[in-house]
Amino acid sequence: MTAFRAAHRRGADDRAGPGPHVRGMDLPAPLAWLVDEASASAGPDRFLAELGGRLLADGLPLAGGALTLAVPHPIIARRTWLWRAETGVVIEALGFGVGPFSQAGRDWLAGLGAVQEDVVGPAPDSAILGWAGTRPFGPAETSRLREAARFVAAPLAALAARLALAAQLEAYLGRRSAARVQAGALSRGTGETIRAALLYADLRDFTAMSETTEPAAMIGALDAWFDRVAGAVHAFGGEVLKFIGDGVLAIFPITDLGTATPAEACTAALRAVVAARAGMAHLDAVRQAQGLPPLPFGAALHLGEMLWGNIGAVDRLDFTAIGPAVNLVSRLEGLCRPLGRSVLISGAVAAEITMPLVPLGKHKLRGIAAPCAVFTLPDA
Repeated sequence: MTAFRAAHRRGADDRAGPGPHVRGMDLPAPLAWLVDEASASAGPDRFLAELGGRLLADGLPLAGGALTLAVPHPIIARRTWLWRAETGVVIEALGFGVGPFSQAGRDWLAGLGAVQEDVVGPAPDSAILGWAGTRPFGPAETSRLREAARFVAAPLAALAARLALAAQLEAYLGRRSAARVQAGALSRGTGETIRAALLYADLRDFTAMSETTEPAAMIGALDAWFDRVAGAVHAFGGEVLKFIGDGVLAIFPITDLGTATPAEACTAALRAVVAARAGMAHLDAVRQAQGLPPLPFGAALHLGEMLWGNIGAVDRLDFTAIGPAVNLVSRLEGLCRPLGRSVLISGAVAAEITMPLVPLGKHKLRGIAAPCAVFTLPDA
């Protein structure tokens, strides 16, 4: 399966011409760029657009180009960038699961014209670089494209390594923390203050269940639970900050630019909870048909500020969330069982949303000085 998303757009004034080279070698301008500058490209999308523009300026009759790379990612097997010469636009195709490595690129190029494709490197999962022509390529033009593919290997290896590192960091740390690590935010005690709607959820009776369930089956149950919660969070624009045992801490940030207001963030968080409940209801029905117990859970929502940053030992750091808002949402979730509810919502969130809620009064939370106004959903 392949999914497409926008990657990069180049304006007419951004099209690269044949630039100067030549540090001791008399190379055509595109090859000189590959030797001197290409490894510093911001990403594979920029790389493909720059190379395509330079080859086009050097006289090759290109209609488009495609670059496919394998990526170490839990669900994405390969990424393909597709460049159209006429507009300078680059889009990205994501490949999931098995299938021909460069099929998305090859099919797209075939719709533009005659295709020339080359493998970049000796490994089985080496990059694939392809071009479509406005007419069939002549022997000399094919030779020039193949020569360019040989020069692509070194800068593309550097780009692929950066891409792989980014994918691995994001898979294990999440987008926000991965971006901080890549930016060099590695000093203990550094962090950022985030104002957001916070969601904390965890499974009920996890300890008792783990005592009577085989470890492999327990991991499968946890994965299924996390899929439902994290999937709902991501679907409504949130970020999973951390998995904590059988718990999940997620945020729906409020931005200074006004693209997400407190009301919008709180509404998105509540909709994510509703979606997660629907997903878990379906999962419980499947488990029941298999003779397995349901996976009850509790979830809480709060609105406030938290500090997301580095803590730990001198040589072993971790990202964590601290602050009164984190404490409150965690303690609020702990009220789910005593109150017999699966979802609890703080007064701060309730004040920002228009969805009908059921008030449950004010409650004292352990370690929190002021009582918290608590609400729930009508059917929770």
